[in-house]
Amino acid sequence: MRLKVGCRLDYHSTYETPLILQVRLHAGLSQSIIREALIVEPPVAVKEYVDHYGNFCHRLIAPEGKLAVSTEATVDTEEFLRVDADANFTLIQDLPDDTLIYLLPSRFCESDKLNGKAFEIVNNEMNGYQMVETIRQWVNAHIKYEYNRSTSSTSALDTLRAQHGVCRDMSHLAIALCRSINIPARFVTGYLYNLDPMDLHAWFEAYLDDYWYTFDATQTVMTGGRVTLAYGRDAADVATATYFGDVQLENMHVFVEQVL
Repeated sequence: MRLKVGCRLDYHSTYETPLILQVRLHAGLSQSIIREALIVEPPVAVKEYVDHYGNFCHRLIAPEGKLAVSTEATVDTEEFLRVDADANFTLIQDLPDDTLIYLLPSRFCESDKLNGKAFEIVNNEMNGYQMVETIRQWVNAHIKYEYNRSTSSTSALDTLRAQHGVCRDMSHLAIALCRSINIPARFVTGYLYNLDPMDLHAWFEAYLDDYWYTFDATQTVMTGGRVTLAYGRDAADVATATYFGDVQLENMHVFVEQVL
């Protein structure tokens, strides 16, 4: 399916402040970018680079006062998620080098402390895909989706204890549970068609049988129509904006439309 996606971010800086943006789409196998545009107002010098995870990033200095960042893209993406109930573990010794980092604990995914809980959830399930799907369903059933109950420092363990959170928190918990049973799992940010209310979204992917499969703990029935912005170990790696000074986000508008 073809989607038109984009967002506008309005910032205010007390003084000139270095800023890193991750608003350009990731060039991945599941999506084909037809066109893409980035507009920064007022015009400032912007330098693009690619980070360790293959994400496109932009460095700039936000001027004192207002800064508006607008991005828009037309993308062909999968209307339906790829599902394979028979997909199983890839042995650790056979994993590609670049997947190994997604087995390790990270800032918001304390997988080294969740092994017992993960095995309690998956019970006697032996198939890798079914283990991940069982974890996804458990998080969806036991963590209540609620705004304004978690913060930017909430971790997977915090979410497990509180039993509420948003897409970011539910993804962190599912990722940590997967990693604790030696399944590589990574955090994904992007756009989701028909998300209500519309916003940027977070989900996760698990590496099984040499393929990254998509899972979304916020949905009872998972849907396609996803456009990926960035991949990382957790939310710390994929922030839409990282600023090194007094910068406030005053407004954010996100849209996803199907192109017929």
